[in-house]
Amino acid sequence: MTPPLNDSPYAAVAAFCNTNARGGGRLGLWLIVGLLLLWELSARSGLITSGNWPPVSDILRAAGRDLAKGELVSALGGTLYRMVIGFALGAATGAALGALLSLSRLARLTLEPTIELLRPLPIPALIPPLILFLGLDDPMKIAVVAFTVFFPVFVNTLHGALAIEPTYRAVAATFGSSWLTTLSSVLIPATLPYVFAGLRISLGLAFVSVVAAEMVAGDSGIGYYITSMQYAGRGADMFAALFLVGLSGYVMNRAFLVLERRILFWHSQSI
Repeated sequence: MTPPLNDSPYAAVAAFCNTNARGGGRLGLWLIVGLLLLWELSARSGLITSGNWPPVSDILRAAGRDLAKGELVSALGGTLYRMVIGFALGAATGAALGALLSLSRLARLTLEPTIELLRPLPIPALIPPLILFLGLDDPMKIAVVAFTVFFPVFVNTLHGALAIEPTYRAVAATFGSSWLTTLSSVLIPATLPYVFAGLRISLGLAFVSVVAAEMVAGDSGIGYYITSMQYAGRGADMFAALFLVGLSGYVMNRAFLVLERRILFWHSQSI
């Protein structure tokens, strides 16, 4: 039997991690500040002499100017709009199909080979055929995001549902639980941690894929804005958009973690 956490050697590790988590966060922040200072010094001192390597101070000024004018806000807003719709479609389809296949061996044997054949396809390679079918507008970019999100959510949902101990189902049946009670009290709680793991992976991939689609074939969005600034030779504006992309991705990840802890509070307390 696994010893209780408080009586095991893992308790010391957990206590150490909890004690130093805040300090580790500060160290990470100082590392970012240090790297930005090195960037600033390398550009100002002439160590790197290139018009495509602007000082960080110029990038921040460009970011403030573009945000004040609304250019970056509008570009990022369009990107997030496409990403949210594609994320919702891909996640819902992946979770539903994963749950369905976990209930039927025949369905798994029929559909899994096709899904596994499509899963390794690189997203950039799918953009040209999607352009042929859907054009250059939002449906193509939303389809790219949905395709990207589908596979991590599907795989995690399927494996989570298949990993449920048969004992749990047997106990529910012994107590005469209805199918709906078993679903809500046993199956969904046991599978949700796997689903959320897939959703978190998919969140970053969705952001990357929509920006890439906008860079390849777009006339709006943050990806299109980055390539436009590159072609215009406005390096500071280009890096300002990249900084905004990185910051947005970080904020989305942190927000998702907070949401995950709130929804899976019972799971967070058990690990």
